[in-house]
Amino acid sequence: MDKLRDRYDIATDGVMFEPGEQFDVAAVGRAQTPWWNRTLCAVNDAVVRLGVLEGDFHWHKHDEEDEFFLVLEGRLDIELEDRTVSLGPNQAFTVPKGVMHLPHARGRVVVLMVERAGVVPTGD
Repeated sequence: MDKLRDRYDIATDGVMFEPGEQFDVAAVGRAQTPWWNRTLCAVNDAVVRLGVLEGDFHWHKHDEEDEFFLVLEGRLDIELEDRTVSLGPNQAFTVPKGVMHLPHARGRVVVLMVERAGVVPTGD
């Protein structure tokens, strides 16, 4: 699993933008390469993360947190144990806590994720 996680450019230490600071989500996404994932901002007890994906992530789950995905660009398939959810631009889905899932980015995908602060993006 460590080798798999090494290919991801994921940071969870801090936020890019503080409350009251305006930012351009599309511009931040355009400037990144896959597998980049950062916390854009915090909203109360949740964080808003931006991910730039391409290809497959890995099977994982979050035991205590739901995970919300909003596709901004591209196509993201989220494979669950019993079905696959396909999302295009402006489509969203919430993976319930404790549910195994495998995100498949079909080409370059830019996605907003909302989850509880402190979540481990690569899963529990």
